Amino acid sequence: MSPGLPSFTVVGQPDITVRESRDRVRTAIRNSGFDFPYQRITINLAPSDLRKEGTSYDLPIALGLLAANGATRRRDFPEALVLGALSLDGSIHSIGGVLPAAIAADRLGIPVLLVPDGNASEARVIPGIDVRPVSTLMEAVDAIEASGRPEPDRGETPVPADSGIDTWGDFADVRGQALARRALEVAAAGGHNVLLSGPPGSGKTMMARRLAGILPPLTFEEALESTSIYSIAGLLPAGAGLLTARPFRAPHHTISDVALVGGGTYPRPGELSLAHNGVLFLDEMPEFERRALEVLRQPLEEGTIRIARAARVVDFPSRVTLVGAMNPCMCGYAGHPFRACRCTPLQREKYAGRISGPLLDRIDLCVDVPWLPPDVMGDDRPQESSSAIRERVLCARGRQAARSGDTGVRINSLLKARALRRFARPDTDGRALLDAAVRRLALSGRAHDRILRVARTIADLAGADHVSADHVAEAVQYRLSS
Repeated sequence: MSPGLPSFTVVGQPDITVRESRDRVRTAIRNSGFDFPYQRITINLAPSDLRKEGTSYDLPIALGLLAANGATRRRDFPEALVLGALSLDGSIHSIGGVLPAAIAADRLGIPVLLVPDGNASEARVIPGIDVRPVSTLMEAVDAIEASGRPEPDRGETPVPADSGIDTWGDFADVRGQALARRALEVAAAGGHNVLLSGPPGSGKTMMARRLAGILPPLTFEEALESTSIYSIAGLLPAGAGLLTARPFRAPHHTISDVALVGGGTYPRPGELSLAHNGVLFLDEMPEFERRALEVLRQPLEEGTIRIARAARVVDFPSRVTLVGAMNPCMCGYAGHPFRACRCTPLQREKYAGRISGPLLDRIDLCVDVPWLPPDVMGDDRPQESSSAIRERVLCARGRQAARSGDTGVRINSLLKARALRRFARPDTDGRALLDAAVRRLALSGRAHDRILRVARTIADLAGADHVSADHVAEAVQYRLSS
């Protein structure tokens, strides 16, 4: 603050929301019982070359003004990170992005975090930080003036186990479709991508949703990653802490490429990143725009996507299990035993061509999901449950983690060339079978490596130390439909 005609200016590349904070801060200070300084006020948001956006600057601006005006008495307050959106009556509302901010504060050694009351559970996920939740501007001032500070909890925050079965359903409800069930079990065990093809009503969507229920529980590090993304996107419910179940995202086929992978003038995470560490389900996959599908190619391969804009460049994580579902043709009944297909050969070829060869090359398991006869649909005999399948998946994941050692690669779908040769080398018969399949199917080098990864996962499910011809044969089988 400086002498001169009363004014209130915010500098440092504020967006319209930050510029509007002048009116919110002024009114909130007055309605909280404090005097607003009638001087020339300049708020500098550093660094000046980075654009500032959002309402999280409201509370720090207000507290800075009160401190400069002498409204707060305590001047030896330890270094703190302050976040919060102000209402005109002085109340403080929840904001997005608190968990990533808490992670950054911990990394920078900032001991105190002053956040809205609705974000307290999210901030307390990070051990070692003194989180002070506040609901009004008056409470924020009192928190600053408090002389004592409790010793922060240094223990690791546990991640509650959530199987997802109650949310997404149980495989015990699925009738028939043994091959598709097996393929989804392999996908869950190794983190592989799947494409289900079959007529309408054959159970593709039903089984895809149940995949989330047989995945292993999130680790603490994975929960931090996924929760941070949801926090940045503003999708974390008020009062929520860590996500407890793996994400499952099922965008509609009308989604744009930007909404799918992320972007915008100031990049935000898309559905692909929101599904990080979980499942991205693309129902009616050929109906998605070609551009939207093609932008998935690089993120599926690398597990991250870089969004480059004039304002900034942002890397979003995108390690997902992709599950696609499609009909065999436009009418959906090509190959149906009782209903005639109305599509011409050209229409069927055009429909299948909506999913490009390079994208199909990145899908490990392609499975036909046939029409179910009435005697199978009406079968009341108990089917294998998701809990039983999940136990096998957990055992297979445990073998992968134990085998990874110092490589840091805990699932087979992420095995690179050197680790693949080390851990997934097939025996003599398996090598011969794979060589013959590559020649006969004209498979690419990427497809060759993906078959090996799937074969390694099948061997893990079987409890085998080495990849045999049987494991390779099953892995090749999932390539025949592509």
